[in-house]
Amino acid sequence: MTLAPKDHAEAVAIFRSEIVGGLTRREMDRGELRRELLALTTQRWRAPDADHTRTYGFRTLERWYYAYRDGGLEALRPTPRSDRGRAQALTPEQRQLLLDIRREYPFATVPTILRTLVADGRVAADAVSDTTVRRLYAEHGLDRIPLRDGPSGKARLRWQAERPGALWHGDVCHGPALLVGGSTRPLRIHALLDDASRYVVALEAHHTEMETDMLGLLVRATRKHGAPDALYLDNGSTYRGDILSTACARLGVSLLHARPYDPQARGKMERFWRTLREGCLDFLGQVASLHDVNVRLWAFLDQHYHVAAHASLVGRSPAAVYEAADRPAEPIDETMLRNALTVRVRRRVRRDSTLPLDGADWETDQGFLAGRLVTVARCLVESTEPPWIEHEGKRLWLRLVDPIRNARRKRAVVRVPADAPATAVAFDPPKALLDRATGRAPAHHVDDEELF
Repeated sequence: MTLAPKDHAEAVAIFRSEIVGGLTRREMDRGELRRELLALTTQRWRAPDADHTRTYGFRTLERWYYAYRDGGLEALRPTPRSDRGRAQALTPEQRQLLLDIRREYPFATVPTILRTLVADGRVAADAVSDTTVRRLYAEHGLDRIPLRDGPSGKARLRWQAERPGALWHGDVCHGPALLVGGSTRPLRIHALLDDASRYVVALEAHHTEMETDMLGLLVRATRKHGAPDALYLDNGSTYRGDILSTACARLGVSLLHARPYDPQARGKMERFWRTLREGCLDFLGQVASLHDVNVRLWAFLDQHYHVAAHASLVGRSPAAVYEAADRPAEPIDETMLRNALTVRVRRRVRRDSTLPLDGADWETDQGFLAGRLVTVARCLVESTEPPWIEHEGKRLWLRLVDPIRNARRKRAVVRVPADAPATAVAFDPPKALLDRATGRAPAHHVDDEELF
């Protein structure tokens, strides 16, 4: 059971917010927005359920930007075209002409091709749209591949978020294996680092490296410090699923990912991991549980890292910079948090009042639901909170199946519905056929007049 977009329209809206969402959180000088959007037009993106990547034009990105800034995620949901289902006016000769031009001039843009054909009189003005031509090229494998900027690598600049709380880095570090109960268990350190102050807003040790681990860390940090404007993660598959993207979009947090094969873009996080290893992880010694690791990690943060002078902060400590910043006090409402992280699925209750969910069997005391298709909900805010069934406006909690306990439980009597007949109804199909075959009068004869 995972947190996923409720429909294709929300998936498209989340995809668009990941492209332009970061820009809506920044304060820009005059003309800077145009430069950023033009830079995005050179990148290729894979839309939900798409088979290939594509680029987006400046006007499209500009429209998404203002829609997301003014209306949030809902404003980015696509709406059906008013002319959907109508064929575009492209003759076979025009189609072939467009294909031949693309094969001969592979780097010519669609607007340039159409503008030239209209000027030559071979295509009528407004007879075909850019989108239709791009779709035609995609169907024939003639997508335009943009040229690289050059053989040399891109220039790197030192950058920093404008204020604490604007951007959090999230990452995981592999620590030394732990010996727990005679068996070796992996150690994974999950952390959230504030970009502007280098303050660690959350740090926890786990045995696993899953997307839900980072989600739980984000929830606990958000409760304490408020939600960031953006969350910056690496490009690994652990953080590319629907859980984090949907949760961040619903909370108004822009989810950003580093470019593939670009570890330098994660330099601040890597520098913190180096500090943590040199000051704590390399000296854990014999620890027997995650609790022992966590208390040592938190002591390292409170007693050393947060109060020590930081070179990139001009000698100031992360705690001093973070606490002195004028951050907007917008606490996350618990109801909003739970609604954003509640997932719902449809399940059929088995005859023994159980149902499967997330690899486990759950049971309900409401025996009348056996055999019915019900809506099962679960809140990911607290991983230990059990799921529940939503039935007629009520919340019916589920519990894990305990077969041994059930062997000693008294079976509840399933009550007969109130509208069930009080006495048995005479119904004997074989006898009715026998009466007809022998010519005997039926036991319950109905005259024709009684039928009207």
